[in-house]
Amino acid sequence: MPLRGFVARYRGFERDARMFLLGTVFSAGAIGLFWINFNLYLAAIGIDTATIGLIATAGALASALTALPASILSDRFGRRLMMVAGSLLAALSMGALLLTTDVAVIFGLAIAYNIGQQARLVVANPYMTEHSRSERRNELFALQFAIVNGTQVVAALTGSALAAAVAASGGLGADSPAAYRVLLLLMFALMLVATLLALRLNDDRRRPAMDMADPSAEPGPARLASMGARARLGRLGVHVGDPSLFVKLVLPGFVISLGAGQVLPFLNLYIVGRFGLDLSQTNVIFAVTAFGTMVAILIQPVLARRFGRIGSVVIVQAASIPFLVVLGFAPIIWLVIVAMTVRNALMNASNPIFSAFAMDAVRPTERATVNATMTLLWSVGWAIGGVYYAAAQGALGFELGYNLNFATIIALYTLATSLYWLWFGRAERAHLTPAEPHGRAT
Repeated sequence: MPLRGFVARYRGFERDARMFLLGTVFSAGAIGLFWINFNLYLAAIGIDTATIGLIATAGALASALTALPASILSDRFGRRLMMVAGSLLAALSMGALLLTTDVAVIFGLAIAYNIGQQARLVVANPYMTEHSRSERRNELFALQFAIVNGTQVVAALTGSALAAAVAASGGLGADSPAAYRVLLLLMFALMLVATLLALRLNDDRRRPAMDMADPSAEPGPARLASMGARARLGRLGVHVGDPSLFVKLVLPGFVISLGAGQVLPFLNLYIVGRFGLDLSQTNVIFAVTAFGTMVAILIQPVLARRFGRIGSVVIVQAASIPFLVVLGFAPIIWLVIVAMTVRNALMNASNPIFSAFAMDAVRPTERATVNATMTLLWSVGWAIGGVYYAAAQGALGFELGYNLNFATIIALYTLATSLYWLWFGRAERAHLTPAEPHGRAT
């Protein structure tokens, strides 16, 4: 595809979609700063490592428990209101952290921040689906995912430099609490801007007639949702139209999270421990990896139009598996760096495309439930993977432990990729129209 045509695919989004993308820039910047600096701030004010770990665990648990309730509330009160409430809660939590060093209060504020961010994140995919045309949906999901990754990387790389510069200008140490409070203030400002932008979105509270009309009934994978009777789980407001389809949409991601959770959070330790790199070299490597991911994400919609959404997901995920083998077992550092960059780019490029597929495969009232369940299961799988990693390292040591970890992630990624094709590949191809011989699945 010519460059001009490629760029054109990323234009023409609806007004609310453009406003949402702009808000994503600010919220993702705050997330990036929080991710790399919050624990450092807690250490700077004298909180011990064990307590920092408990605070992080409490925040992660709060995020997991927020997913389904936030999806239910967004079905009733609208995605916009959930984004406004979540962004405002996250902003106020960061602002309040500037005013206290009490550990109990910090616990509560960390939990509130994670609840706010999760409330915003869990409705993102349903909102983009409901405010985009099918022929632009792949590009919208890909661009949003690229913005999140790119903004977080920039924030992560510049946050420490900003803190150091502020400290130097005031004659303070680079790891002083005052330096990190500047970053807390910046996080507060970023989330406040994200809140104001969310307020400018049009009201999207659902009316009963909208569900009866089912405006998302489009050609392609959306017709998969016609299978089975529509059901409601108890009185919780959790909508699952076809339990079998629901399981098929969420289970492969859970399998991937089990593999990812016992390797990816510890790749920095693996690189440093195996090749003896210093902190700056490690940061550069991960920055290059993130840049490769952004490029791959933006190119992925081209593959989706050529091979179909599921076809493109299977292609890039299958292609990433050999690079996992190189990453885990190659003895040369530059081979490992190349493998890590390509693997990360390929595997992550499939995420927005399958998310778009999943949102189109279910009814409007089911989208938030599906997205929330995906988020919840990812957190659970990530946690289980972390326990598996710790057990492997404790029982086998560094080298054999990582050998087992990489063998496990390769097996799980292969299984998940096979499930995507087995469950959705043929169904997607069966719903392609004659006018789309190359596999457009929108």
